[in-house]
Amino acid sequence: MSTIKYANAVAAIRAMENTLMSRGEIEQLINSATKNEFEAVIASKRSGEDLTLEGVWEMLRGYAPDCKELKILLYKNDFHNLKAALKSKIAGKEPDGYYIRPTNLDLEMLYPAVSAKDYEALPAYIRNVAEEAYELLTRTLDGQLADSLIDTAAMNEMRKAAEKSGSDFMKKYVELTVVCADIKTAFRCAKMKKQRSFLEMAICGTDELGKDTLISAALGGVESVLSCVENSVYADAAKLLAESPAQFEKWCDDVIMELAETARMQAFGAEPLAAYYIAAEAELKNLRILSVCKESGTDKETMTERMRKLYV
Repeated sequence: MSTIKYANAVAAIRAMENTLMSRGEIEQLINSATKNEFEAVIASKRSGEDLTLEGVWEMLRGYAPDCKELKILLYKNDFHNLKAALKSKIAGKEPDGYYIRPTNLDLEMLYPAVSAKDYEALPAYIRNVAEEAYELLTRTLDGQLADSLIDTAAMNEMRKAAEKSGSDFMKKYVELTVVCADIKTAFRCAKMKKQRSFLEMAICGTDELGKDTLISAALGGVESVLSCVENSVYADAAKLLAESPAQFEKWCDDVIMELAETARMQAFGAEPLAAYYIAAEAELKNLRILSVCKESGTDKETMTERMRKLYV
């Protein structure tokens, strides 16, 4: 589809941006004294509508049903759902409670397909890793190893799809997603003293932080990983990771939001649609963080520090 045909979809998204929380409204939530006051602020913004990612996704797909670029945003959910189906099969449990929505997958057929080893029934981008992960799980019963295999496959498939799309925005989105995952994995593996064989499976690598470079750093220990990241274009991430994993997670979310902001003023194309989904995802994360903080009695300064970057 020509990008100009998304003009109506983008116009609709511009109107929907008014339903996103502003900084002032986030501050109202932080300063709310009671749960009722907290919920009243949200209700006044939503006008009785409950914002969910499933709802946002259905709205976007309604405006642009054939927009392939949007599907890349859900690959992380798709591969998580594959993990859920595989582990549920091994454990003899129903997977429904472990699925994440929205997803590109038909969840009604995912578990039956995995259970019957009918991998041809799965989408091509997830088919091979489903079979490989199932064999790995049944052979080793190592859930962490299988998770790493699936996570790496997810990032590689995201990269392929972004390249195929030709969208610079989606390519950068995937690059940042992979970088954040790789840094986190290298840091954790260094702390746990994981072997090279595990690292080879768990780390993808990017142009800025190559796979071999990160693996060597992880084998050298935590300080080696921090030094490696500090000497890259992601030096800010190293400082935050050294201070707190939570701060690093916030950095990851914020750099994705900074990317989303670059698409905000575009009049055509898939980028503004993807940016809106990213914004809605970040807002819901902020609301979850605030809700947990309120329940645990967290002070206002800490809540403010934990807030992710806003789109509006």
